[in-house]
Amino acid sequence: MKVNKTYRSLLDKSINSMLSAIEIYNKPNFFYREETFAILAINAWELILKAFLLKKCRYKIDNLYIKESILKLNGEKSIRKKTKLNRAKNPMTIGLFDVIKKIEEKGTPISENLKNSIEALVELRDNAIHFHNEKEISKELQELGFACIKNYMNIIKYWKIEIDLCNYNFYLMPLAYVDSKVEASSITTEAVQKYIDFVKNKVNETTDDEYTIAISIEIQFTKSNSFDSIGVKYAQDGIPITISEEDIRIKFPMDTKKLIETAKERFSDFKQDKKFNTLMKIIKSNDKLCYIRQLDPENPKSNKKPYYSTNILQELDKNYTKKNRTTNTYSHQHLS
Repeated sequence: MKVNKTYRSLLDKSINSMLSAIEIYNKPNFFYREETFAILAINAWELILKAFLLKKCRYKIDNLYIKESILKLNGEKSIRKKTKLNRAKNPMTIGLFDVIKKIEEKGTPISENLKNSIEALVELRDNAIHFHNEKEISKELQELGFACIKNYMNIIKYWKIEIDLCNYNFYLMPLAYVDSKVEASSITTEAVQKYIDFVKNKVNETTDDEYTIAISIEIQFTKSNSFDSIGVKYAQDGIPITISEEDIRIKFPMDTKKLIETAKERFSDFKQDKKFNTLMKIIKSNDKLCYIRQLDPENPKSNKKPYYSTNILQELDKNYTKKNRTTNTYSHQHLS
C-alpha cells in the first residue's frame, strides 16, 4: 500500500524527536535535561498530531497551513484567503493547539488529560529560561516526562498510527538512581513555584481515562540482596520472577465486585449476563489480566479468588459502549 510521503516523513521525524528527547534526558551529566526533553517531546507531539490531521484531511496539505485574508486594493480584507508565508517564503504551518482543535473538529475527541499533559510541557518549554537550577523540580518534571511517553505510546496504539513500537525502547532513567537527595522542598525561585502551581492545577483537573498528566515516582532502596528473591527457570514464555503479595495487589487491584461496579459506571450497556460470563472466562485465562489467589497455596482444593489488572477495562471497552462523557476509568495520577 502506497503511503503519503509527507505523512510518513512527519511520523518518522516525530518518533526520532521523541527518541532524541529520551536519549538526552538519560545522559548521566546533562544540566539542561528537563528543558531539552520538553522542547523535543513537544516537537514530537506536534509532528505526530499534524500527521494524524493530514491523514484525516485526506492528505490535503493546505489543512496544515496558516491562512490570511487577501487585501483588496483599498486596503480592506477580502473573504478570499491565501497561505501565509514566512521570511524564507515557505508556507507557515499552524501551531500545536490549533492542530488539536482541528482534529477535534474533524470528529476525533482528545482527552483533557492529554491536552493538560501537553500544555504542562509547553509551559516548561516556553519558560525554560526562568529555571536556573534544574534540581529544584527534577522529580516533578520527570513525572511529567513519564506521563508524556506513556501518552505518546497510547496515542499510537489507539489511533492505529503507522509506527511499530516494537522497534523502540521508551524509558527514562529513574532520578533516584542519579541523585537520591532530590527534594521538592528545595524550590526557591518565584518562577519555579509559579510553574509548579500551574502543573498542580492541571493535575487537579485530571479526568478518568487512559491518559495521564503526571505519573508519581516512588523508589525505595533496601539492603537485602534482591537476587535472593528471583526465581528462574527455563520456559518458552520467558523468565518468571517471584513477586510479593503487596506487588500482586498493586498489579491486580480489583476483585470481581469492584470490577462490576466500575463496569456499571463506565458502560451504558453493561449487564452481568451470559455475554459477560463468557468474556470473563477468556480474561481469566490471561495471566496478564487476572491473578487467581489461593487462600491456601499448599492445598490445591482450597478456595480461590480472582483479582484483575486495570488493563481489563481496555478489553471490556471492545465489547461494551462507554457512557456519553469525555473520559472514564481506573486511576488518578498526581504529583508527589
